[in-house]
Amino acid sequence: MLAGSAVLVAALPPDAAAQSRNLERRLAAATRVECSFAKLATGTWEGAAAAVAVTDSNLEATFFDINIDEGTAEAGSDFGNTFISVRYAHGYLHFLQMSDAGPLRITTVLAQESADGRMKAVQTRHEYSPTILAGFTSRPEMYVGDCTVT
Repeated sequence: MLAGSAVLVAALPPDAAAQSRNLERRLAAATRVECSFAKLATGTWEGAAAAVAVTDSNLEATFFDINIDEGTAEAGSDFGNTFISVRYAHGYLHFLQMSDAGPLRITTVLAQESADGRMKAVQTRHEYSPTILAGFTSRPEMYVGDCTVT
């Protein structure tokens, strides 16, 4: 795997490799991340068959007081605090949020630029409720967007 990574880096133009390293350094030193997610894929089951619907989204997520060495962060939320575990590994910054009520959220920021210095990101929500309520997660969801990393 290490050899494969070396081949990929060697194949990058020098400017692209330098940009990639700069993005990785920014991500590894993050203390605040502000994300916007423009697309949403919602999963469900129609009887026994899995189904997915893709729609536009305007989800915002903010993580602050990020301490990668200790693996901790805080999140802006209207629904109270949740335990957040943080891990940086090889160009990926992961935020794992576990709720006492059961749901799990994972947000991953990639050391890949989307536009204007923002980095590509994805958030997944692992939840299920028999009743669908507008404005609340009641089925598995995956959001795709980007983040500002400071």
